Order: sequence, then C-alpha cells, then structure tokens
Amino acid sequence: MLDTIVLGGGCFWCVESVFLSVSGVKEVQSGYAGGNTKNPDYRSICSGQTGHAEVVKVSFDIEKISLQEILEIFFATHDPTTLNKQGNDVGTQYRSIIMCHSQEQKNIAQEVISTLINNGTFQNPIVTEVVDLKDYYRAEEYHQNYFKKNPNQPYCVFSIPPKLEKLKKYFPDKVST
Repeated sequence: MLDTIVLGGGCFWCVESVFLSVSGVKEVQSGYAGGNTKNPDYRSICSGQTGHAEVVKVSFDIEKISLQEILEIFFATHDPTTLNKQGNDVGTQYRSIIMCHSQEQKNIAQEVISTLINNGTFQNPIVTEVVDLKDYYRAEEYHQNYFKKNPNQPYCVFSIPPKLEKLKKYFPDKVST
C-alpha cells in the first residue's frame, strides 16, 4: 500500500536524490507547494515572490518503510534549524517544511520533531513547518531526476554526495541497491 508525503528541505534536486536512494520509496517527484500563485514555474519560484517552497512528493510502500522512517531520513539529511536557508541557498523557497495529507501525518511529524528535540539531536531549535498540503505543482521535466541526468553539474557534485553519505551512515538498511 502506498502513502505520499510532500517535503521541502532546500533545493529539491538534493532532497529528490536522497529519497530516490531509499528502499521502499516508489516515486519521487520535484515540485512547488505552499505558495499563493497558481501554476508557478522555476523562474517565479526563484524570485521568492510566489511563497512556494521547492518540494518533493515522496510516494512510499508503507509495508517496507514507515512515514516515521521517511521523516527521520528527511531530518538527518538537511538542516531543519535554519530558517529559509540550506547551505548557500537562501530564500523562502528553501525552507524546511512537511506538507501533510491528513491529521495522522501531522501527528507523526510532530512526534518525530518532539523526539528530536527531547533527544537534543540539534543544537538549535527546529524551524520546520508542519502544514496541510493545499496546492502542489509538478516542476518542469528537466528538474525530475536531476542529479542522475546531470551528475557533473557543479552544484550537485558539491551538495548531494554529503547528503547521500549521511543516508548511508545513519540508515544503511534503508539504502536501495
């Protein structure tokens, strides 16, 4: 049985690359959500004026991986303590956000965040938004599976391998082969 969650943790190329490497994940789609403009495109998103975040829609087999595990991977592979910023990417489009389809998803997200706070996982406060998913827009085709199509793109070469290393280090049993 499949479930879907929408996650934003900086550049969607990075988040997409992580979840394409997770066992039990069936599909990852880059897109835009959380804004106030209908049918946004990449150029408008990059302006920061639409209010959208770069996100990925992650579809996963709940018999192979739980939403809690998806969220644990999400928090381990981006910095949820920086407001509207991931690394050198700055702007509201890079915010840390979880967009939920149900109250159950929101509850699980809040439980994961509470556990991270109680465990002292991060030195700074978690600023990740947990909200209802309203509108989601699929990003342009050239953004889909971007790193696989552009493995030598300098931004990707610099940004993505460290995230994949965290996935392998902290969740070795969840890395797809």
